[in-house]
Amino acid sequence: MSYSRAVVQGGWCFVSGVTGYDYQSMKMPKTVDAQTRNCFKTIKKVLNEAGFEMKDIVRVQYMVVSAGLVKDLAPALSDFLGDIRPAATMIIAGLIKPEMLVEIEVTAFVG
Repeated sequence: MSYSRAVVQGGWCFVSGVTGYDYQSMKMPKTVDAQTRNCFKTIKKVLNEAGFEMKDIVRVQYMVVSAGLVKDLAPALSDFLGDIRPAATMIIAGLIKPEMLVEIEVTAFVG
């Protein structure tokens, strides 16, 4: 399949869905909190490499396997997004591997 981790067009950066793997060890944590934190670490790294910052995030889409996990991922959202208030959508959906609990996609803009 054709895939890019991120695509930059002008002042826009479109980051593909990121799952909770620790890409150093290629291990998936068991908790949604740890997976969410890994997602945002990867997102931050990708944005920085593309010349963007977390504060540039204008849109985020969360895909979570169960509504019951939302309260457990909320602290990580607060820690990484803080006062950033992007447009957001949260979808409850199955992901492609059973160990995946969350996937996060962001769009950033500088203008």
